[in-house]
Amino acid sequence: MTSSKKRVVVTAAVIERDEAYLVTRRPPGAHLEGCWEFPGGKCEEGETLAECLVREIREELDVGIRVDEEILAVTHEYPDRLIELRFFRCDLLGEPRAVLGQEMQWIGRRDLGSLAFPPADAELLELLAGRT
Repeated sequence: MTSSKKRVVVTAAVIERDEAYLVTRRPPGAHLEGCWEFPGGKCEEGETLAECLVREIREELDVGIRVDEEILAVTHEYPDRLIELRFFRCDLLGEPRAVLGQEMQWIGRRDLGSLAFPPADAELLELLAGRT
């Protein structure tokens, strides 16, 4: 089935430290507001996936990152858009701080299921929960 919905490519950073993952909460007024997510954002035209992720993390968390391997790519259809979501393992190059007013926290693998994430993140959450 071909969708006529707008296709959006999004990158997300999976950042782990001391057996916890860095997550942020989508602000009021944003698509899927209130949901927790792995930080990242939409790719701009002509931008590589890694460039997008570096830019988005700098804009959102005022910190540099090293982009490592891609963990997972998923496509999810929402009522108004089709999201191609690319998750990358990343390392921080400093201390993050939420500069856009969003909530930010470190959460343990076992506790990921206690937060509300967008439906597109479900496969990643299952993958992370199964890691040993």
